[in-house]
Amino acid sequence: MTISHHPREDPHRPRLFLLALIVALLTTTACTGGSEDGVHGAGSSVAATPAAANEPFVVNVAGIAIPDGPLGVSIRRGQAIMMATRDSLPANVGNGLRCTTCHLDAGTRENSMPWTGVYARFPQYRSRTGSVIRLEDRVNDCLLRSLNGAPLDVESDAMRDIVAYMAHLSQGVPVGATVRGQGLARLEPLPADTVRGRAIFDSRCVACHGVDGQGTGIAPALWGPESYNIGAGMSRLNTAAAFIKHNMPLDAANLTDQQAYDVAAYVISRPRPDFPGKENDWPNGDPPPDVAYRTRAAR
Repeated sequence: MTISHHPREDPHRPRLFLLALIVALLTTTACTGGSEDGVHGAGSSVAATPAAANEPFVVNVAGIAIPDGPLGVSIRRGQAIMMATRDSLPANVGNGLRCTTCHLDAGTRENSMPWTGVYARFPQYRSRTGSVIRLEDRVNDCLLRSLNGAPLDVESDAMRDIVAYMAHLSQGVPVGATVRGQGLARLEPLPADTVRGRAIFDSRCVACHGVDGQGTGIAPALWGPESYNIGAGMSRLNTAAAFIKHNMPLDAANLTDQQAYDVAAYVISRPRPDFPGKENDWPNGDPPPDVAYRTRAAR
């Protein structure tokens, strides 16, 4: 998904301007009220306090108000796209998933890859591409892999809206800061058993995901044509196990580490769409040990 920077472009300038505008609007607008998830409506505009050395940076998402005016409209559109991705971007989504299928609570839940602070962590080097990528590139990577679709034009209104929403959730986070609950809380790798995993799936997961894992009106498909493809991060055992451990079942995430690994092993063993070009991943020959396919560099 890497998109090379043109040597005459300054990829930071528009995003730095956007962040500056967010800060200016938030610090000059008095806000009251709010909502439970801190995404809709207004909330008290609280200036974030930098964390002490080696302490995770915590952002009071509930206190970050969406501003009025064109910027607020863009932020709200970005949130809507993330929460109803296939309806919003039918030409770019190839399955039944949406961005918030994995990034729970509109991208604000700890240990489910929240977007809080993500704006401050790009550009970054990604070993999967072997290059430095922008936030827009990372969004497109998810569209290609997790949503089994097609990339957005990085200059499109939809991409600007998505980045505006992520910038809004990252308001106040210093560049390079660690945010509590960012990414996934990794587990100590355990040997997994798909037979045990299927038994757990049948007893704990089918009520929401269906007996064949093809999803229901409650929860999405976990394999098959309506699910993520083999190139998605969730196709990796350690990633899937960490997500399951801390977030599933959705109404009571109480599986043991071993159960999470067993269920993850069963789910990723099921058929799912291929990802053309997956052999070009990790071009420097440094894939993680749980990648489900071989790359050219590793052969």
